Amino acid sequence: MARSALLNVMVNAAIKAGRSLSRDFNEVENLQVSRKGPADFVSKADLRAEQIVYEELRKARPTYAFLMEEGGVMEGTDGQHTWIVDPLDGTTNFLHSIPLFAVAIALQRGEDIVAAVIYNPVMDELYTAEKGNGAWLSDRKRLRVAGRRHLSDAVVATGIKTQGTANDALQLRQLAAINPAVAGIRRSGSIAIDMAWLASGRFDALWEAGLQPWDVAPGLLMVREAGGLVTDYAGQPGSVWNGQIVAGNEALQGALLKTLQPIQ
Repeated sequence: MARSALLNVMVNAAIKAGRSLSRDFNEVENLQVSRKGPADFVSKADLRAEQIVYEELRKARPTYAFLMEEGGVMEGTDGQHTWIVDPLDGTTNFLHSIPLFAVAIALQRGEDIVAAVIYNPVMDELYTAEKGNGAWLSDRKRLRVAGRRHLSDAVVATGIKTQGTANDALQLRQLAAINPAVAGIRRSGSIAIDMAWLASGRFDALWEAGLQPWDVAPGLLMVREAGGLVTDYAGQPGSVWNGQIVAGNEALQGALLKTLQPIQ
């Protein structure tokens, strides 16, 4: 696949930040096992990666706005374009030396997400997508969502939190209903990787709520460009702003949504 100049900018930023995270990741195991020490280290690694992404994107497109997990909103003069950035999706995995985390970047133009990059530096897997041009793995393999048609054959991904909020209690009820209906449930610890793996057919479907725009935006485009369907829990087109996703091919997404909707 020939990348556009815009996608090249995003890829270069993600890879440069990924190299920084990889160096820091190799130091995690050597840290003293204490809550303060590793957590503080990871926070610094996160901020370093975000600064790299910010500098690379700002240099290439100085008028674009930013929405970043750590840095928040930075207004631009362009008025139409916003970079949405998660420099380290899968922080808990990173902290525990689990090699499932990613740099995730999306570009919003007006109301639409038009380009996305998800990069796992440890596995060296680079997922890219542009609106209308498909989703790709390492520029060589075009991605398509899996073709399975029945939940009983499907491996379904989600996020499982344990903070005791109302949303978490709802998810436990959802898990109780979905678990016997599917072939398996997986939790990678990174929503960006979940959605990239859904787009590539490794996972068959996915659901989660309580998400932030930087969690959803890159994977949303990735799944759609791979032929998948993404909605919220009400069955409306999945938005980066309402924090809910139910995704998969048309058959599985519909079946999963039908299972989820009665659960309150």
